[in-house]
Amino acid sequence: MPPFHKVKGMTIPRPVWFLVLSAAFAGAAPAAKFTATERTQIEEPRPADLPSDETMEAQGAIIGAVELDVRQIFDERDPRENSGLYHLADQLHVRTKRSTIRAQLLFKPGDKYNARKLAETERNLRAVSYFYDAHVVPVKYVDGKVTVRVITKDVWTLSPGISFGRAGGANNSGFNLQDSNLLGFGKSLAVNHSSNIDRTSTALSYGDPNLFGSRWSLATAYADSSDGRQRSFALSQPFYSLDTPWTVTVKAIEFNRTVSRYNLGEIVDQFQRREGYYELSGGLSPGLMDGWTRRAYAGVRYDRNVFAQTPDTSTAAAVLPPDRTLSYPFVAVELTQDDFRKIGDQNQIGRTEDLYFGTHLYAEIGYSGTAFGANQNDLLFTTSAAKGFQLSALTQLFLASTLNSRVEGGSIRNLFADGTVTYYWRWRPDGLLFAFLNATTTHALDPDSQLLIGGDTGLRGYPLRYESGTSRGLLTVEQRFYSDWYPFRLARFGAAIFSDVGRTWGRGVIGNSDPGTLSDLGFGLRFGNTRSGLGNVLHIDLAFPLNGDRTISKMQFVIETKASY
Repeated sequence: MPPFHKVKGMTIPRPVWFLVLSAAFAGAAPAAKFTATERTQIEEPRPADLPSDETMEAQGAIIGAVELDVRQIFDERDPRENSGLYHLADQLHVRTKRSTIRAQLLFKPGDKYNARKLAETERNLRAVSYFYDAHVVPVKYVDGKVTVRVITKDVWTLSPGISFGRAGGANNSGFNLQDSNLLGFGKSLAVNHSSNIDRTSTALSYGDPNLFGSRWSLATAYADSSDGRQRSFALSQPFYSLDTPWTVTVKAIEFNRTVSRYNLGEIVDQFQRREGYYELSGGLSPGLMDGWTRRAYAGVRYDRNVFAQTPDTSTAAAVLPPDRTLSYPFVAVELTQDDFRKIGDQNQIGRTEDLYFGTHLYAEIGYSGTAFGANQNDLLFTTSAAKGFQLSALTQLFLASTLNSRVEGGSIRNLFADGTVTYYWRWRPDGLLFAFLNATTTHALDPDSQLLIGGDTGLRGYPLRYESGTSRGLLTVEQRFYSDWYPFRLARFGAAIFSDVGRTWGRGVIGNSDPGTLSDLGFGLRFGNTRSGLGNVLHIDLAFPLNGDRTISKMQFVIETKASY
C-alpha cells in the first residue's frame, strides 16, 4: 500500500486515512447519543407544573420578577469543593455585581414574556469571559406573571503571572497583570509585557462593554514596541441582540511596525509600515422577523498606509510597497437567521457551548476616490457567508466563506477568497472525530501582504510561516478524547491524535517557496480551564513532520492557549 493518496492535486498521507478509518470501525459499534453531563451544567430544573413557553406567551404572560443567582467560583454546596483552599479563593475573588448582570439582560419586569429573549440572554451571558456558564429559566407562574431566575457562575479573572508558548519552532513569552472583571463591574484592565518572533511590546488596555451601565462599549489600548507604537480607540453601541434597532461605531487605530516577509520559515526582507485607520459608521434594523434579522449599514472609512525602509540595511526590501490611501463611503447589508443550539464537550471541555446552525450573509461595497482624499479611484467589496447543518444526531457540518477585493483601473486587485468546511462526528460519548478543510486563493495581492502556511497556521509539524504562495490548502483530521478527570477541580482533561496536510501553490510576492505537499502526525494533551476566564484550552502537542526540507526539526513541541480544542 503506498504511503500517500492523491486527492485532487493534494497528497494525503496514510496517517489521515488511518485516523478516519479507525474511528469509522470503532463507530460501527453502537454509540450513545452525546448528552451534556453535570460537568457542563449549572442548570436550575424547570418546575414540572410550569406551563410551556408557548402556553404562557399565548396567554399574554408578563415578567413579574427577575431573580439573580450569582454563584462563586467554587460551590460550597458541593462537598468536593467545600474546603479551606476553595473558600479562600472565593473570599479573595470579587463576585460579579448584580448591576453588571442587569445591564446585559434583554428583558425586565413588566415586559411580555418571551422565551426566545431568555435564550438569547443566556447565550450573551455565556459569551462573557468572566462567566463559566449561565442559565436563564422561568421558575414560577402566578396570576399571569412569570418569575425568571438568572443563574451565573463566576470564574477567576485576576491574572498576575508569566506566560509561555511555543509554535512552529518559535517561542513567545510575557508577563501580564490583567483583570477582565475589574471589581466585579465587568470592565477589563490589562498591563502586559510580551516577546515573540516579531517584536517585544509593553501594552496597556482598558475595555468597558457597558459604559455607565448603558449599552455603549468603550475599548482603548496603547502599546510601545521594539519596532514602533500602536494606539487604538473604539466607542460603539453594537447590535447586542437580534432585536437591537440601531448601532453606531467610532473607531481610530494608529500604529507603526516592522513587517517581515518570509520564505521557507526565514525572513527574506523587512520594511516599516505606518497605518492610520479611522471609521464612523452606523446601522439600522427592524429586529427579528419570521426568524430572520435584517440589518443595513452605512459609514465612511479612511485608511492610510505609508512604507519605508528599516534601519537594518541587511534585510532591506529590494522594492518597497507603494504608499496607499483608501478613503471611502460604504454601505452594507446583513442577514442573520436565528438558529442556535446548546452542546457540550465539542470545542471546549466541560463548558456549555452555543453553536450557530443558521444562515448568515453579509455584503459590503464602497467607493474610494481622489475626491475623498484617496490617492486613486477604487471600488471595494466584501462578502461573507456561513451555514451550519445537523446531518444526523451525531454529525454536524459547518460551512463558511469570505471574499474581499477591490477594482482598480478596471482590474481586480488584492483579491482574497477563503472557504472552510468543519465536520464533527461524535462516534462515542467520550470521543469525537474532527475534520477541518480550508482553501484560500488570492489574486494581485498588495505587496505588503503574504499568504503563508506553517506551524502558526495549522501545519503543527513545521516552522512557522514556512511556505508562501498565491493559493493555499489545509486539511486537519483530529481524533479528540474527553475524560472525567478533574484534578483539584480546576481543569478538565482531554487528549487528541491529529494529522495535518497542507501546501501553497503559485509564486508569492517574494519568490517561489513551494516544497510541495507537507504533512505531519502528532498527539497532545488538552486542559480545559473551568475556573479562569483567561484562556480556555491549553494545548501541549508533539508533532512530527513526515516530509519537507531536511533542515526541519524531526519533532515540533507546541504549547499554546487557544479559545477552542
